[in-house]
Amino acid sequence: MTDRTLTRQQISDATSAHGWRFVLGELRTAVPVQSVAHAAAVAGVVATEAGAAAAGLRIDLRPERVLLTLQDQSTSWVTEAEVAAARRVSEALLAGGLQPDATEQLRSVQVIEIAVDALDIAAVRPFWRAVFGYRSEPGHDGPEDPIVDPQRQGPSIWFQQMDAPRLQRNRIHFDVAVPHDEAPGRIGAALAAGGRLVSDRRAPAFWVLADAEGNEVCVCTWQARDPVQE
Repeated sequence: MTDRTLTRQQISDATSAHGWRFVLGELRTAVPVQSVAHAAAVAGVVATEAGAAAAGLRIDLRPERVLLTLQDQSTSWVTEAEVAAARRVSEALLAGGLQPDATEQLRSVQVIEIAVDALDIAAVRPFWRAVFGYRSEPGHDGPEDPIVDPQRQGPSIWFQQMDAPRLQRNRIHFDVAVPHDEAPGRIGAALAAGGRLVSDRRAPAFWVLADAEGNEVCVCTWQARDPVQE
């Protein structure tokens, strides 16, 4: 393994065919199971195959599925170790007659973020960190960096710089990060449910939608975020 930084495109290309999806700096998939006991057995296989990447492995056991997440905890990113672990896990599960599939759920994989707009991020960040009981995201401990749930149960919170007060607009919005090829369907469903498109200027990185009263949400993907290759 090398220490080279993988792009979002490289991570997605290397893992999608193995049943994993890259969403907001993590690899995610789900494994359908028959019971909690079955889920526990699957978790044992996954932990063994993850190898050195097990330190960044999260396993959520449900009676009907096992939800898996891989991410390097020192960088809050996916490295070659997690990519290799995802492939090993998928191969072992397939050998046991199980099919890892990020879409084989009540809904596909996704990650929720809360975005707080602020004029002085360094001044408001400590409040949100304290009131939520959160901590800095591993590898990102600056005064304006995101904060995360140490139990990895709640959504992360990030801070968006404002240039001037916006008293007549909501200043907290949700980001819904979804697999890149599922964004059009999610957006279409939201529009059909009474929403409206506020902006697609930054698509396919994200689209800004709003409900009937103007409350905004961003539907996000990993696309159009990697540095342009010369």
